[in-house]
Amino acid sequence: MALRTKNAIRRSFIELLAERPFDKISVRDIAERSEVTRNTFYYYYTDIYALAEDVFESEIEKLSERVEGYESWQKAFLTATSFAAENKRMILHLHNSAHSDILARYYHKTILTTMLSYVRKEAEGLNVSESQIMALARFYTAALAGLTLEWIGSGMKGEPDSFIDDLGGMLDGNIRRSLERGCAHAAQ
Repeated sequence: MALRTKNAIRRSFIELLAERPFDKISVRDIAERSEVTRNTFYYYYTDIYALAEDVFESEIEKLSERVEGYESWQKAFLTATSFAAENKRMILHLHNSAHSDILARYYHKTILTTMLSYVRKEAEGLNVSESQIMALARFYTAALAGLTLEWIGSGMKGEPDSFIDDLGGMLDGNIRRSLERGCAHAAQ
């Protein structure tokens, strides 16, 4: 029962966020939509910001559960941005609110999760340290999270795969080569 109630609150929040800006949603709106009392809402969440964080954290958990050995960094990135592509209005409403930092943290975490999976796959068979793997994943994460926020800031025109395809053609193979150079550097 508790999980069902919490999921109803989350779903209601996502629906409302798709309809209107974050700053125009109240606890009363969420409680009415999810058919719970305000006290029930406050039993689960201290405020709307905690709910927003929980929604995005649960998306990160779902993503982590299905993280796989991606065949390309582009596929890893597109997996990380799939939630935004599926919920454009919600993402834009949150991005255009005073709390867009929630979105920035979410994209950093999701992209890091997927890029780390991809870089680890590329590192198979190489004698590279975990710190080298992490450094390379963090580098790509910073670039891709920045591109994602830029795409969202421009109104999410087009799909992310269009700019990733162009970039992919130029960067394919660079992660593996960087890891190989890391091995050679560590051997010296």
